[in-house]
Amino acid sequence: MKSRDRSAITSNVILPGQTIGILGGGQLGRMFAIAARRMGYRVHAFDPTPDCPTGQVADLEVNAPYDDVDEAVRFAQSVDVVTFEFENVPSQTLAAIEKIRPVHPSPFVLDTTRHRLKEKDFLSSAGFPVAPYRAVRNTDDLKQAIAELGTPCILKTAEFGYDGKGQSRIDSADQADNAWAKLNCPLGVLEGFVKFDREISVIVARNASGDVRAFDVFENVHVNHILDVTTVTNQRSAGMSVSLREKAIVLARQIAQKINLVGLLCVELFVSGHDVIVNELAPRPHNSGHVTFDACVTSQFEQQLRAVCDLPLGDTTLLRPAAMANLLGDVWIAAGDKPKWDRALRDPSIKLHLYGKIEPKKGRKMGHLTALADSPEEARSRVLAARAALV
Repeated sequence: MKSRDRSAITSNVILPGQTIGILGGGQLGRMFAIAARRMGYRVHAFDPTPDCPTGQVADLEVNAPYDDVDEAVRFAQSVDVVTFEFENVPSQTLAAIEKIRPVHPSPFVLDTTRHRLKEKDFLSSAGFPVAPYRAVRNTDDLKQAIAELGTPCILKTAEFGYDGKGQSRIDSADQADNAWAKLNCPLGVLEGFVKFDREISVIVARNASGDVRAFDVFENVHVNHILDVTTVTNQRSAGMSVSLREKAIVLARQIAQKINLVGLLCVELFVSGHDVIVNELAPRPHNSGHVTFDACVTSQFEQQLRAVCDLPLGDTTLLRPAAMANLLGDVWIAAGDKPKWDRALRDPSIKLHLYGKIEPKKGRKMGHLTALADSPEEARSRVLAARAALV
């Protein structure tokens, strides 16, 4: 690879032909790299695992632990801007990178959103709607918090939780000791239970110039705490009013502005009656936004690229109602050999996305299917029928 004097690049705008560094090698990075290379960028991936999904399509794959600061600095020196698709990069690694290259979203955004207590405190102090919560550091704290919030309630680890990991439901006060022991973490967050009608998400982007754009509201269904199906429509929805959709989008835009986002942010929300309540934030592309790869003028991955490069943000218009169904390793296990891809693709509306992961495991995200149709109901029916045909 030809070297060049990157210190001579003074503009904040990162143009095609320059190099994007991405921390994390999973499917989010893979789809980001595809979008970046399509627009003429080079992509370098940093991940501990060789032949990672991102590395398979990047120009360069660097394999090292995330806490290897020296290697991370060398990686950063070879790129023009750094972003991430994996939230658990150590703070000291990000701090070292930020000294020599811009990091978007910022380490502050990452440190706030990957720590449940910091995230709740940020949202609450800014006046955004969240479920009632308490910090807990021992069983006495937990028992007091249960008494204050009531049951049922949800105990979560402050860090390293996703897809339902690191959390448990408490239905009675006498479960406190067992729940705390199961948490196996020095700091937890107890949340009051939200009786919600549906789960939704809004993905919003903001660039360094302050431009903000949001995608349409995604309606999500989870199974065993893992996203199963997402639907999105550009029509009037029978299940959710226009005013609620607008409220969710406005809320996401306000959060992006308040946290001084440069990049992409997914705001996960509960709909409860006429209210929307923030559940969690993710400062990266999100599983519910995978449908945008096929269904929108600009995908969430291209939008992340535009935002971190300070380019004008793309049009988020939804072309047609669409649905996405996750493909977990369970599908491979149920198929007994290989899923019947030809059967699923007999429906010409179906788009198949596989992530390049070699070993299917129960609950592991291996790919997804997308369908576009005349209505969200039809799109959902098509994508579920295609998934069922795989086994």
